[in-house]
Amino acid sequence: MTAQIDDVTIRPATAADAEKIAQVDIASWRGAYSELLSDAYLASLDVHDRAGEWQKALTANGAKVLVAEDGSGTVGFTSVGPSRDEDAEPGDLEIYAIYLHPRAWGSGVARDLMRSVLADVKPGTPVTLWILEGNERAQHFYRRHGFQPDGVERLDTIGGQPLTQVRYRRAAR
Repeated sequence: MTAQIDDVTIRPATAADAEKIAQVDIASWRGAYSELLSDAYLASLDVHDRAGEWQKALTANGAKVLVAEDGSGTVGFTSVGPSRDEDAEPGDLEIYAIYLHPRAWGSGVARDLMRSVLADVKPGTPVTLWILEGNERAQHFYRRHGFQPDGVERLDTIGGQPLTQVRYRRAAR
């Protein structure tokens, strides 16, 4: 089933958007990771705490955050900045996050956010991102946008669970 989201605007986020971003972030985690993370952990996610993290991210140098809004408010966001990978070269970029409220899944908003991010990438710049192993929806989405797994994995602990993250890379163009 495809969601119907009309009149979406994508704009740079400001510090005033932190709480709305946090609400979308948590709703998306609860929808996307319900089979990968425990119900208890997902239920423990707190909008106030997450808003504080986003407040810091929105005022940090180097990262760019975009929000997608429709008539009801914020439905998605993305964050991109300098790559944090150990093997990154200066100028390499990383998409830190791209999340939609579950009501916007399948609406084309994620595609529009991705296109907005990639439109600003200078030719010749590699872009990476990390996906939880087993998140088939995300893997399919990123492949459609030119990203492929590059063989690098890392083990993270989220909610007390060890989980593998797989790095995807979009070759320099």
